[in-house]
Amino acid sequence: MNIEMIRAAARRLEGHARRTPLLSSPFLDEMAGRRVLVKPECLQHTGSFKFRGARNAIAAMDPEARTKGVIAFSSGNHAQGVALAARAFGVPAVILMPADAPALKIANTKALGAEVVLYDRATQDRDEIGAGLAAARGLTLVKPFDDPLVIAGQGTVGLEIAAQAAAMGVTEAQVLVPCGGGGLTAGIALALEANAPAMQVHPVEPEGFDDVKRSLAAGRRLANARQSGSVCDAILTPSAGEITFPLLHRLCGPGLAVPDDEALHAMAAAFSRLKLVIEPGGAVALAAALFHADQIEAETVIVVASGGNVDAPLYRAALERFA
Repeated sequence: MNIEMIRAAARRLEGHARRTPLLSSPFLDEMAGRRVLVKPECLQHTGSFKFRGARNAIAAMDPEARTKGVIAFSSGNHAQGVALAARAFGVPAVILMPADAPALKIANTKALGAEVVLYDRATQDRDEIGAGLAAARGLTLVKPFDDPLVIAGQGTVGLEIAAQAAAMGVTEAQVLVPCGGGGLTAGIALALEANAPAMQVHPVEPEGFDDVKRSLAAGRRLANARQSGSVCDAILTPSAGEITFPLLHRLCGPGLAVPDDEALHAMAAAFSRLKLVIEPGGAVALAAALFHADQIEAETVIVVASGGNVDAPLYRAALERFA
């Protein structure tokens, strides 16, 4: 993995991925006690940053292999990114999704033309199911995070942060990124190492599912004991990837963890102050900025709002409670 791969991804994504803005609000600044800039990838195609990595991976794929189709495993955001990218190239997409994934994400993935195969994450082995389907149909796996082309696509978020922040006169900041398997966090960290070296990336996770935070402290990959039990479904992964963790360990500062209630509160704050719809997993970085000021040292904090695909009942409950 290197910066040239991310720059190549940016060229492939030009005219296809949205260049999301960098937003601010004096109300959020007051809550956080410092300047807060928000990178709303909830405004990206399919409602999350995942489109960037999926589109880059499929665009770079061997054309003959791509024609046979792709397969992906996802609770929803990667699913939709792969589905839309596959549709753009006119190739089949099969997506394995846990049966308890948010209904909106399942419906959207189907609406984008993908074949959705549901499985019980507690009793069934998705890798086994996926391997069987891939072998039978000649499908190519597009991994959700532990793939250089996917990481490079996600890293284009970091290129944009560096350029947009510099245009605002910001060259030093702490950059908080919602983190599951680490593809987005690693990609952004690589991009900023090259284009904004005075910015330090910190992964943010839900409490109880903070394997990356613990792994960074231990210097080795650790796993979560549970795979479900948080509203932050988009970033619940067993552990960081074999490719992503060495990058996180080399480039990132200490991780942060926030409780679900703070993620829900951040969702409401984003709605009230920025008119943004953010899902719980996508709101953890903003929650850390707003409610964990004691763990942040920089005068400016940049937070990535990584996705906005939230079911209406959960979103309504968050607004009723905190807005």
